[in-house]
Amino acid sequence: MKTEQPLLITSILAPADHTSSKNKFIGFDGNLCGANSKSLGVCNANTAINNQMPVMSKGIALVLSGAAVSVGAKIASDANGKAVTYSSGEHNGFTLDSASGADELIRVLLL
Repeated sequence: MKTEQPLLITSILAPADHTSSKNKFIGFDGNLCGANSKSLGVCNANTAINNQMPVMSKGIALVLSGAAVSVGAKIASDANGKAVTYSSGEHNGFTLDSASGADELIRVLLL
């Protein structure tokens, strides 16, 4: 079983419905992180609109993959807030697990 190790969890107002955003990258504006954008961290609990959303900003987080990734890969966000292999823009950490495709939970060391 994969576990996360939160070192810092902050909160941000959810400006949209995040009831299915757990384990996805969140931007500094409280929305899902955009493709190749720097994230505030990873949503730690599904959150309804206009509520405070917990976001893990430091530590090892469980993140949904957006595609296949390798162990040790530099990670970026895709347009849906999922972890993909970094190619340009900003990166958000490094993988501690591999994924064979989309929607797998992987551990990401957040930076």
